[in-house]
Amino acid sequence: MGGESGAPAAEAVEVDEERRAALLRRITEEGGFAFVSSAEKAAGGDLRAAEAAREMAWEQLHSGPWHEVVPAWRDAYAMACLHVAELRAGAGAGDRREALRALDMGLIMGGPLLRRDLDEAVQRIAACAEDVVVADGCTDKWREGISNNRDLAEALRILPNKSLSSKKVEKRPSLSLETFICDYFLHDSPVIISGCIDHWPARTKWKDIAYLQRVAGDRTVPVEVGKNYLCSEWKQELITFSQFLERVHSNNCPSNLTYLAQHPLFDQIQELRDDIMIPDYCFAGGGELRSLNAWFGPLGTVTPLHQDPHHNLFAQVIGRKYIRLYPASASESLYPHTESMLSNSSQVDLDNIDFTEFPKVENLDFFDCVLEEGEMLYIPPKWWHYVRSLSTSFSVSFWWSATAYPSEGA
Repeated sequence: MGGESGAPAAEAVEVDEERRAALLRRITEEGGFAFVSSAEKAAGGDLRAAEAAREMAWEQLHSGPWHEVVPAWRDAYAMACLHVAELRAGAGAGDRREALRALDMGLIMGGPLLRRDLDEAVQRIAACAEDVVVADGCTDKWREGISNNRDLAEALRILPNKSLSSKKVEKRPSLSLETFICDYFLHDSPVIISGCIDHWPARTKWKDIAYLQRVAGDRTVPVEVGKNYLCSEWKQELITFSQFLERVHSNNCPSNLTYLAQHPLFDQIQELRDDIMIPDYCFAGGGELRSLNAWFGPLGTVTPLHQDPHHNLFAQVIGRKYIRLYPASASESLYPHTESMLSNSSQVDLDNIDFTEFPKVENLDFFDCVLEEGEMLYIPPKWWHYVRSLSTSFSVSFWWSATAYPSEGA
């Protein structure tokens, strides 16, 4: 490297060391003497000490409710994951996948302090990936799952009672930002916008399973397994993205239905983030993006009836979904769970409604739609929504909060 680039690199290393040293002092203040000792040995090249440090930090992350975890321990976990990955990657190509798994766990569970270091380590290790070989017939099966064009009569047989018989969500092509704000945003009204994401690389790239396996196949992601998060048999797993893709296109067992749901995948895998763009609508009301999440899964995934606090632009990138909406004013008639953790979810199972237990819901008006590939649905804050995939489906949700509401004449 030339002389001009050497100084900034050295400075970056010095800053990193300062951040790590400050973190170790913070962990010492929290009583984590054993962790600090192991972390220092790990920095000297001791893989066993790095694994021990990671285990100690992991225990701290699970010592109580997540919101009560001391932030420094999340950063400590990220540090330990970084040490493990660096040492495993250095041990030989055979540990490349384990190194990536450690880095992904640091990104998923760790704090923000060393995020740049984790991202850079991922790029270094991922660059050594071998060519992806897709099994015969896999590509065709993948495309068949995406283009599962059920006719309307067939779709109605699996959808909730009275689906597509009430008020349809209005569809507007290439809606201007001004019209969106004046006609829908200010009135808390849902709308489907078409023709605005056709230029996204994701619209073509995500139909290619070889591409997905190449850029994300060895990455570890959290998935939901089972009917939905309100069912007793529901669970969460950590699997590689390749394993997830295999479950999506095989989709043989309903009890093993696997959904990559509400995960900030695009913060974790930059290549996929580069395939999408933030729509201008998300800046309505002086908007500040709060969350950018992936919703990837096979035919039959269900998100039960619930509400969210933010403005939501739900982009259907690949496949199609049925979505039912109830306004916030209907909350009492939708019987929210009384437990605080589930208070944003309805007790009403739209797939099997018990009208004896929940009589108010029977004649309740709603809006619904089939959200087609390439369309976006605006869901106002606090609107209740139920979502069911009608094919292999990749969706992206943009949550934003509004700090100002322009006048209707603006």
